[in-house]
Amino acid sequence: MVGLLYLFSCFAVAMTSALAQGVLGAYNVDPSSVSISGFSSGGFMTVQLGVAYSDVFNVGFGVFAGGPYDCARNQNAFNNCMFDNTPSIDIPTANMKSWSGVEIAHVSNLRSRRIYMQTGSADEVIGPNVMRKLKAQLDQFTNSKELTYVTTTDAAHTFPADFGGLGDNPCDTSEPPYLSNCNYDGAGAVLQWLYDDLNPRNTGSLSGRVIPFAQSGSYGAPGMDTTAYLYMPASCEDSSTICKLHVALHGCTQAYGFIGDKYINNTGYNMWAGKS
Repeated sequence: MVGLLYLFSCFAVAMTSALAQGVLGAYNVDPSSVSISGFSSGGFMTVQLGVAYSDVFNVGFGVFAGGPYDCARNQNAFNNCMFDNTPSIDIPTANMKSWSGVEIAHVSNLRSRRIYMQTGSADEVIGPNVMRKLKAQLDQFTNSKELTYVTTTDAAHTFPADFGGLGDNPCDTSEPPYLSNCNYDGAGAVLQWLYDDLNPRNTGSLSGRVIPFAQSGSYGAPGMDTTAYLYMPASCEDSSTICKLHVALHGCTQAYGFIGDKYINNTGYNMWAGKS
């Protein structure tokens, strides 16, 4: 494995980036090595994309504080999929089966996809009960050897890292920027689960660069921010180098317009990209 590319997309209120928008270029990416992960609303969206487009995200996906596929559509209230409730997965799971190969990719793909799930034991925004329902749903379609479920003790609704980023919260606090030193390397854990051949992360200066690009046209959708960000490891700048692609989706109030570049820098994803 030579390098990882990280695409930071927003599933939150549209905000104009402080960085100039550009056009996303063409890069030499191995289409058989694409994966995705996300936190909170980004975790929910990761499940939707990882299931519906399992033929695109063909390595697998990682979910931090998310919930079941198609969760909110058939609940009495969408917040049944939040606040540590126990949403029903009967109709959502039946939909997965009936849509398989017709409206979504074949659910049989999930048997060979690697899936990572993480929840904080003190998360009251989404909560362990919601995550357990996601696991129960995916258990019906996946290979147990390819699935891992992690509970971070005393962690609130926050993306867990094992270093303190500027402006982060204590691990037991659920408020913006929803990033914390929980003595757990979430980015490393999900990437090491998805990919076998990662080198140790780079804890020194990173040689890659963050490239903002306009999230519009074929790259846009309702509810997405105007700008997304691509972390380009230096090794991937060479057009002859084939790199893998990982997509990272943040939560509702983690857009650049809310917290600046904290999600890009304080999650730890880029440290692993440069050493892959």
